[in-house]
Amino acid sequence: MTNKTLSVSAINNGTVIDHIPSGYALRIIHLFRFLHDKNKITVGLNLPSKRLGLKDLIKIENRMLTDLEASEIAIFAPEATINIVNDFEVIKKIETKLPTNIANIFHCLNTKCITHKEQTESVFYVKEQGKQVKLICHYCEKSFERDQIKRSARY
Repeated sequence: MTNKTLSVSAINNGTVIDHIPSGYALRIIHLFRFLHDKNKITVGLNLPSKRLGLKDLIKIENRMLTDLEASEIAIFAPEATINIVNDFEVIKKIETKLPTNIANIFHCLNTKCITHKEQTESVFYVKEQGKQVKLICHYCEKSFERDQIKRSARY
C-alpha cells in the first residue's frame, strides 16, 4: 500500500497554475502583480514532476484568471496547466498558448524607444524560436528574451 501526501494543500476557490518551469513562479507572481490583490497565495518551488523533472506551482485563492491572463503567463510557462477551482472542484481548465502580442504589461528596455518619451501603450509581438520566447517591441522593433523584460510602472 502506497501512502501519498499532498505537498501543497487544496484551495476552495481560485486558480491553480501548475507545471511552471522551476524557478519561474516568483517571477510570474511579481510580473503579474498577484500580491496586489491581497489574496492568499500558496507557492510550491522545485516540486517533483514527471513531465519537467522539477516544477513550480502557484495557487491563488479567490482569484479567477481569464483566458487572456493565462495566455500572457504562457510567455513564461508555455506548458502550464491552469485550473479554475470552485468548492474544491476544478470547474474549468484553461489551455495555455502563446499570445501573438501582449500590450500594457511590460516596458521596452530600449531607452531610445518612443515609449519612454511619449505616453503610449507598450506593445510586443511574441515569437517562439525553438524553446526560446522572444518579445519584439512594436515601435522600435528591438527583440528581447522573456527573462530580460520588466513590468512597466505605468500599468
